[in-house]
Parts: sequence; C-alpha cells; structure tokens
Amino acid sequence: ERERERERERERERERERERERERERERERERERERERERERERERERERERERERERERERERERE
Repeated sequence: ERERERERERERERERERERERERERERERERERERERERERERERERERERERERERERERERERE
C-alpha cells in the first residue's frame, strides 16, 4: 500500500513537471510572438521613413518645376 502511494506521488510529480515544461514552452512562444511584433513594427517604421523620403523628393521636384 505505501509502495503504491509513493508510486502515485512520483506520478503526480512527473505530471507537475510536464505541466511546468508546457508552461515554459508557452512562455517561449509568447516571447517569439512579441519579437515578431517588434519586427513588424520596425518594418512599418522603415516604410513610413521611405514614404517621407519619397514625399521630400516630390517636393524637390515641384521646386525645380517652379524654377
């Protein structure tokens, strides 16, 4: 009887261990997701920068036109 009790105890321990492992896995997944989000944000920022650059370019063009 005590032997079976220790066995169930070890089983619950392994179960908690697997649970902690899944939790760490979900945490790593959320971290990768935040990383991808920051990457998309930097990409949008570069895009806005290129847009402003094209706008300045068109502005200079219009300036030369008026000359």
